[in-house]
Amino acid sequence: MNQKSIILTGGGTAGHVSLNQAIIPSLLKEGYDVHYIGSNDGIEKELITQSYPEVPYHSISSGKLRRYFSMKNFTDPFKVLAGVGQAFSVIRKVKPTMIFSKGGFVSVPVVIAAKLAKIPVVIHESDVTPGLANKIALPFASHVFTIFQDTLKYLPIDKATCTGSIVREQLFKGNAAKGKSLCGFTDEKKVLLIMGGSLGSVVLNDSLRSNLPELLASFNVIHLCGKGNVDASLDNLKGYKQFDYVTTELPDLLHAASFVVSRAGSNSIFEFLALKKPMLLIPLSASKSRGDQILNANIFEKQGFAHVLEEEMLSKSTFMKAINTLIQKSNEYKQAMEQAESPKTPDEMVKLILKFEK
Repeated sequence: MNQKSIILTGGGTAGHVSLNQAIIPSLLKEGYDVHYIGSNDGIEKELITQSYPEVPYHSISSGKLRRYFSMKNFTDPFKVLAGVGQAFSVIRKVKPTMIFSKGGFVSVPVVIAAKLAKIPVVIHESDVTPGLANKIALPFASHVFTIFQDTLKYLPIDKATCTGSIVREQLFKGNAAKGKSLCGFTDEKKVLLIMGGSLGSVVLNDSLRSNLPELLASFNVIHLCGKGNVDASLDNLKGYKQFDYVTTELPDLLHAASFVVSRAGSNSIFEFLALKKPMLLIPLSASKSRGDQILNANIFEKQGFAHVLEEEMLSKSTFMKAINTLIQKSNEYKQAMEQAESPKTPDEMVKLILKFEK
């Protein structure tokens, strides 16, 4: 009997890759030949090829989907069409029983090609409201899984299911001592972890660094500042460790942390929830996004899992005030987190996905 194949797609940000990373080991364990379709220069290529070199990675052309005017809006549709053709060729060669899409602009040509090849597609939506790529892909999909129950009201009732969060197993295997050792921390101060997403955040970086002297009096600080945002002048500052980006080290760093300050991408915040980490969320503002992070953060605040500071209100003083609130309410947040529903395992998620294979 020939080995079954499956294609995964998704990219643009780490959030559009992390679930795929989580389920690859389960799919391999089930005996599937796993392939990945992504862009040539997106973060998904680095994440997949480094984490799973045994998974063939296929690069295709993809245009960015914009909600604003740009001259590239006239040329990018041709990139998408080229990507459809390239994805179709991969599908014809791999002959998958299904395709699983995590979203992001690179997934659109893959989903369209799958429809042309008559291969079932399952989509996953992490945010409260569907992203533009998933909205475009929706008519071509067999089913959509969501993290938030509220998302179902934006989707066809006959092909959408809320699964809750899915957290990769590696996350629970982190080691706090190893995380502190990676940072060179040797004292007993609690650790504050600040991260601005895979691409970094200038406003979070500036707010943190402007408050470093006060923060370092009480904490050791781990700063995931985004590629190209390391400040070399701070490299030898005691109690402060900056990384542009981490992959395999993240579970150890999260276990070392007592508190987390972050944007409000759904994959990240559900990982913090799974590890019971009190969090200060500073969602990307509506002027810079479609507002999905604001919705994510507000839901977590209402459920008692997080303190939220809107980006428009962020300043040197409000940042420190929010940190103090986070510390003061940390026990309340932990108690609320203890009552939260446990995330699904990757094995459980894979069983749900495979119900729709050809």
